[in-house]
Amino acid sequence: MHWRGSGMRHSIWRRWFLADTGSGNSLGMTPAETPIALGSDHAGTGLKATLRATLEAAGHPVLDLGTHGPESVDYPDFAAAVCAAVAEGTARFGVLVCGTGIGISIAANRHPDIRCALIHDATGARLTRQHNDANVLALGARMIGAEVALDALNVFLTTPYEGGRHDRRVLKLSPGWSPSA
Repeated sequence: MHWRGSGMRHSIWRRWFLADTGSGNSLGMTPAETPIALGSDHAGTGLKATLRATLEAAGHPVLDLGTHGPESVDYPDFAAAVCAAVAEGTARFGVLVCGTGIGISIAANRHPDIRCALIHDATGARLTRQHNDANVLALGARMIGAEVALDALNVFLTTPYEGGRHDRRVLKLSPGWSPSA
């Protein structure tokens, strides 16, 4: 499946996304308070550009950490840059894109402060925020379309962590972790 979707459906979704995120979200953050770090390899640049344009149109500041062209690059380098921005607090969330999302999510999860989830739909995005307090979203540009990716991104950014019974599990994943504000 190619990542480009119907322009008309994308426009309708984009208006919904802008309206939904423009006044803040359930995490209590307005777009101006929500820097999002983006990174991709060469296979993910097109989808990353779509995500970036939509985030910026919604008022979210974006840290685009590359890559920016079709030349072959190594996804672990871009995963490391996004994970460093999230771990250091420069970005609240990270979004990574490669061809399948698999390699870049593996690379991201090598960082101790990162809980990266490879997501294929909005349900997965909701559950990883609710149950895992995931702070990095990974997407496969060759696996999902733009509308599905944008839906997943919106849900990821607006879903709060549930806490409670999940705390002890997340602490086992990230020993220095404390629940999101």
